[in-house]
Formats: sequence, structure tokens, C-alpha cells
Amino acid sequence: MTSPSQDAAHLYDHADEQLIDAEADSVPQPQPPMGTSATGRIVLGVSLVLIAFNLRPLFSSASALLPEIRSELGLSALGTSLLTTLPVVCLGAFSPLAPKLAQRFGAERTLLGVLLLLALGTALRGFSSIPLLFIGSALAGACIAVGNVLLPGLVKRDFADRAALMTGFYTMALCAGAAGAAGLTLPLERAFGGSMAAALAIWALPALVVGLIWLPQVLSTKTQVKRSGFSVEGLWRDRLAWQVTLFMGLQSALAYCVFGWLVPILRERGMDGVTAGAIVSVSVMVQAASCLVAPQIAVRGKDQRVINATLCVVAVVALLGLLFAPLSTVWFWAVLQGIGQGGLIAAAMTTIVLRSRDPHVAAHLSGMAQCVGYLLAAIGPLVVGLIRGWTGSFAWTAVLFVALGTGAAINGWNAGRAQHVNARTVKKTAD
Repeated sequence: MTSPSQDAAHLYDHADEQLIDAEADSVPQPQPPMGTSATGRIVLGVSLVLIAFNLRPLFSSASALLPEIRSELGLSALGTSLLTTLPVVCLGAFSPLAPKLAQRFGAERTLLGVLLLLALGTALRGFSSIPLLFIGSALAGACIAVGNVLLPGLVKRDFADRAALMTGFYTMALCAGAAGAAGLTLPLERAFGGSMAAALAIWALPALVVGLIWLPQVLSTKTQVKRSGFSVEGLWRDRLAWQVTLFMGLQSALAYCVFGWLVPILRERGMDGVTAGAIVSVSVMVQAASCLVAPQIAVRGKDQRVINATLCVVAVVALLGLLFAPLSTVWFWAVLQGIGQGGLIAAAMTTIVLRSRDPHVAAHLSGMAQCVGYLLAAIGPLVVGLIRGWTGSFAWTAVLFVALGTGAAINGWNAGRAQHVNARTVKKTAD
């Protein structure tokens, strides 16, 4: 008799544990492009990787310039907190729309819309206007939410025979986007003569370019309206499903505290902005390696309780080191935080797969975990900003990090048990 972990590993293959197909319920099932030449497949693969690159700069580019944004636009502590929180709220609020948009317009066309609107939202941040800054951040966050849900399924569908390679490229692209924005935004601001607005808006250019690269793929794809042929019952009433969701949400809260506030934390400790951005950039790139290794470790044990809880401890201890340890050791803590946080992101996604009986349950559990989890995650960066405003220091954010890490560890321990969520897939009858 096999354990649930072994069953899931057999169903989904270790190489693509993090890639969940959001269109698993679609009828007819989306098919990979047929008869594509070797060159065409390379262009398709590069396009998907470049789309992934554009799903993270929104967060770390704003983080790098938070002190300048606050001083130039006169944002209050609450306003600054809301700015870091708003895109994360949109990740949760708009992620349920992604499968519906893909069924109606096709995943390829939906992703083209994502790229163009993402470019627009990012560009709106460059008008030195508080309303446009918030509108642009919300629009871009909504686009990233849809891209987050749809892109893994396309990578998995179109490159099933190269799952390990494409999962690696996809993961590295996500981290490279965040790292690049963290490390380059302040140098770009200086290159633009101290223009904060230009440094924020320039990140619209990669999304626009990739949209143009993606356009031929859209034009060559036949759109077929699909319907949802399956439903999953009992998921939202299941205790284990909620533990998976809370694990996802609480570890995401830690991640978006890092994306939103680690550069300002290091700058307040006395580091110059470029060095602080470089440190965060290195930490995020370490996450890429950790994201690839963690699933391989997670599926080898009889369950994932120990690795889930251990990664929470590592991530929080590293954050405390970044807050309080001597600045001479900051690179060590940044690398350690990357190991812990990257491993947590991968472990949370892997847990979703391992707790699911089939791809339909996995898709719905992923939707639940992303919708509720990201809404919960938005609390993290909001509270960090409020603590900084109330106390005049980031020191007391240590209490928040410990609380989030403890909650993530408890739910990660429970979610790591070798069980399946008590939900079942029901095939819908045709109308």
C-alpha cells in the first residue's frame, strides 16, 4: 500500500511539483501546439520564461524606492503600508478569475492581455501622482494574479517532455525578475538624474517587449471556448485544506514582507540603497536554487512535517539576523533567508499537490490557497509599515515575523501529514 505522498509523486512527477494546471477542469482539455518546429519550441519556451520574469518586478522595484516615494509624494506611514499591501491583496482577489478568463478567451490571449495591462499599470506609477500610483499598482497586481495562475499550466502543458528543465527556467525567471528590480531600480534612478518616476515606470518596458514577442504565439493559436466539466466538492469544509491554505498564506506573508520592506529595513540600519538592493537581489536569487531543491527533499520522506516546520524556523531566524545582527554578517543572513524563504515557497506548492488525490482537486486547492492565502499574506507588509509608523523603527517587526513564522510552522506541520484533503471530483453532465 502506497502513502498519499507516494501516490501524488507518481501522479505528478517530481520534476514539476510546483506546476499546477489551473485549466484541469476545462472541457475540451487544452492541447499543446502540434507540429511546432524546434525553433518554434525554443521561441515558445523563451517567451514563457520571459513572461515569468515580468511577474515580480512590481514588488521589489517599489520596495527599493520606498523612502523616495514617501518623501517625494508626501505619503503617510499608512499610505506607504497600503502601497506595499495593495498588489498582494490583488493577487488574492483576482486569482479566481484566471481559469474563467482562460476558458473564455484562451490562456494565450489572456496572457497577452496580462502583459499589456501589466505594462500599462507599471507605467502609471511613473506620473508622480498618488492616485495613479495606487491605480497602477492595483492594475499590475491584478494582472500578476492571473499570470501566476495560468503560466505554470502552460509551462507544464507545452513542455511535458522537458518538465525538469522548464521548471528550473521558470523558477529562475521569477526570482531573476524580483532580484533584478531589487538590485537595479536605485542605480536606474541615479542614471535617470534622480527621477524616481522614471525608475518605477521603466519596468513597464520589459512587459511590453515580451507582449510583442508573445503576439505571434497568440495569432497562431486557435481559440476554442471551453467549459468547466468538473467540480470539486467538500474542499472548503475540510480542515486539512484550510491548514494547507494557512501555510501558504503565512509563508507568503513573510515573503512579501521581504519583497516590500527588506531594502528599507537595511537602508534604515545604515546601508546605502544600492548595497541594500544588491543584498536583497542575492537573497532572492538564492531562493531560486532553494525552490528547485526543496521539492526533491520533500517528496522523499514519509511526510513533509519536518521540512515545512524547519524551513519556517530558518526563514524567521534569518530575518531576525537581518534586523539585529552586525552589518558585517548581513550577507550570510541574506543567503540563509533566501534558502529558507525559497524552500518555503516550493514546499507550500508541493504540499498542495501531495495533499490532492487528482489534478482537479490540486487545481481547486491551489485556487483556494492562492485566493485566501494572498489575502492573508497582505496583512504582513501592511503591519510592517504600521509598526514602522507607530514606533519609528523596524525593530518591533521582529514580533510580527516570529508570529507569522510560528503560525506557518504550526500549519505547515499539520499540512505536511501524509493525508489527502477530504474532497471529491464530480464530472458535470453536459447541458
